[in-house]
Amino acid sequence: MTVFAAFEAEFKTISDQLVEAGSLPNGLDSSRVVFELPRDETHGDLATNAAMVLAKQAGMKPRDLAEIFAAALAKLDGVTAVDIAGPGFINLRIAPTRWTAEIATILAAGDAYGKNNSGGGAPVNIEFVSANPTGPLHAAHARGAVIGDALAGLMAFCGWQVTREYYINDAGAQVDILARSAYLRYCEARGRDIGEIPAGLYPGLYLTDVGTMLAAKYGDDFLDKPEDDWLPTIRSEAITAIMAGIEKDLADLGISMDRFSSERALVDSGAVQLAIDRLQAAGHLYHGVLQPPKGKEPEDWEPREQLLFKATAFGDDTDRPLQKSDGSWTYFAADVAYHLNKLDRTKGKLINIFGADHGGYVKRMKAATAALSGQSDMLDIKLCQLVHLLDNGQPVKMSKRAGTFVTVEDVIKAVGADVIRFIMLTRRNDQTLEFDFAKVTEQSRDNPVFYVQYAHARACSVLRQASLPIKTGQSLELITNPAELHLVKTLASWPKLVESAALAHEPHRIAFYLVDLAGAFHSLWNAGRDNPALRFNIDGQDDLTNARLQLVQATSFVIRAGLNVLSIAAVEEM
Repeated sequence: MTVFAAFEAEFKTISDQLVEAGSLPNGLDSSRVVFELPRDETHGDLATNAAMVLAKQAGMKPRDLAEIFAAALAKLDGVTAVDIAGPGFINLRIAPTRWTAEIATILAAGDAYGKNNSGGGAPVNIEFVSANPTGPLHAAHARGAVIGDALAGLMAFCGWQVTREYYINDAGAQVDILARSAYLRYCEARGRDIGEIPAGLYPGLYLTDVGTMLAAKYGDDFLDKPEDDWLPTIRSEAITAIMAGIEKDLADLGISMDRFSSERALVDSGAVQLAIDRLQAAGHLYHGVLQPPKGKEPEDWEPREQLLFKATAFGDDTDRPLQKSDGSWTYFAADVAYHLNKLDRTKGKLINIFGADHGGYVKRMKAATAALSGQSDMLDIKLCQLVHLLDNGQPVKMSKRAGTFVTVEDVIKAVGADVIRFIMLTRRNDQTLEFDFAKVTEQSRDNPVFYVQYAHARACSVLRQASLPIKTGQSLELITNPAELHLVKTLASWPKLVESAALAHEPHRIAFYLVDLAGAFHSLWNAGRDNPALRFNIDGQDDLTNARLQLVQATSFVIRAGLNVLSIAAVEEM
């Protein structure tokens, strides 16, 4: 049990005793009470919001309740002082030995320190990337791919049963455009002069490989034939080829999907009608006429009766059509069917990682999922903002091969998968990210992935050069310097941090934490250069050296645990 968890458990005992004594009313909900590191270390070692959270339930002023809690907390073992700040925040100072005991816990757990079962084995489906199979993955796709995979690793570390899923949008008009584009490259490979690629088709040179493959496989079979004769075959072959390239890019990023789901296969299976029937049976559909879209002039709008989903009943801005005028299903209807398929398959919650251009889908998909599941919290959608690729501050030119964008393959070749994975997590998913090739490859503290990996390598170097074998659990009381204790506190906060990051579906918190932890370790190492008394190996002081080597080893374990969650290598030499 961590220091934080121990104090939360002890507080629960205090609260129960106060209720039993009649000082507090029965039935208080203390689930939101937390003990955490204060933002300013000068305020103490631990801070709690207990009085602020429980004051209204207790029918008391926060500060008055804080005084009651403070008096009880001051009696706990290891508590040296308790202060009340502002309207009722409680700050505690505790004996250093309560912190340093955590080092032995870390060493016993190794890389598994912080691993927990907060997910309780519950299933969760994380859909990410899901790029149209019309071309290679580009840099913006890489961001969604990394965030989705890092979130999957994080939730698995916290006890969820995770499925990584890619939804192949292979049923829309864009794949017919792909087929026509690939057919031109096929004709080119068979010696025809295709001239300039017509507007509306995909011009990228990546399709020349597809054309060459088609020419080798089918010879002249499709030359000068009507489109109906070749389009289904060319479309299928092109999608298969593009998806093979996408899977390779993902593998090079360290990502392995558990499932690829085809929209075409889903639609052909009758899943859309199943979803419509499910919504109809629940009373969530009706035939009606929608109001004109915003920005439309009255003469541009033709009102007609449509099959509509009552999306507004579930928080959307408008009800949504499910059927076109020709009787075919809308794209939204197919998306509804896919989410029903996921719900029925996984029996658990869903998370979608979308690009910023899918912002308009959030409310409607949450509404549909709520209607299908009967629960409002079954779907969480994370939107990834744009990635600006730079080199020394200047925009990077588009890829010659892709024709219109920089591919993931290009970026991997330039900087490596580890750099991409870490840098993509150095901003929240809803913030624009600048990816500067020059900065992410320099060896300095301004490069966060180097800074973190170097901290691990430096810790490993200290341990390799140790003058004596480590005796776990001994002499830890000798760790008393403020810089050492700051590092210990940072290490001890890992289990709480990783659990809260998983619950919030925010893997970037792991990257932020690792940068802070690396900073605390580098600062302590640098302090030893200026003050020999703070070095990790001190001749003639075996007990102190043993204690500090345990701290170094604990640091290496936690950094490695964090990097493992993000599927980034914890290098031992740099």
